[in-house]
Amino acid sequence: MIFGFLGFLGINICFGLVFVWQMNSNTDAVRDEVDFEFLGNRTGQPYTVQTNIYAHGKGNREQRVNLWFDPAADFHTYTILWNHHHIVFYVDDVPIRVYKNNEARGVPYPKLQPMGVFSTLWEADDWATRGGLEKINWSKAPFFSYYKDFDIEGCSVPGPANCASSATNWWEGTAYQALNALEYRRYRWVRINHMIYDYCTDKSRYPVAPPECLAGF
Repeated sequence: MIFGFLGFLGINICFGLVFVWQMNSNTDAVRDEVDFEFLGNRTGQPYTVQTNIYAHGKGNREQRVNLWFDPAADFHTYTILWNHHHIVFYVDDVPIRVYKNNEARGVPYPKLQPMGVFSTLWEADDWATRGGLEKINWSKAPFFSYYKDFDIEGCSVPGPANCASSATNWWEGTAYQALNALEYRRYRWVRINHMIYDYCTDKSRYPVAPPECLAGF
């Protein structure tokens, strides 16, 4: 599995313009995908980051948090820890989302396909910023994003059958199978103070909460 991190500096993160870095299996109907999506902001307001997960072609697992800093002002570290136990999204070592492996509840989990790393900028002003109220100002184009210190570690492709159990794959070790006490406190802080949307609590979309939501943290 993969542990990746990068420093990202976004310039001209504009209304309605979505910057994405993601892991993607690039397999269409059965694709696995793990997304960091920056949704832009209104001047002076917090920047929103949306995370989403596709497993075996099923997505619609969005969560959104408002960042506690301006991501266009300086480089920050964005990390995805992906192993057989959970997927954790980090911002500057602060976990903002945990998605557990709930295969025991019949919930697909992305573990059967390798994923590549992609980055895109794309137009989404019908929904991205304030629900589509803010539109792209094309006079600000071109739009840029910059990276530094990118790192990725994982099984080779095609990976060995014992990828999950190999002693050399540190990201599968006991220390990385659940958040530690400090990470959990930071995670709670994010959810209480910065989370603005969770698909698990959206009754208009899911009158009955999806099974992974009922499992809790």
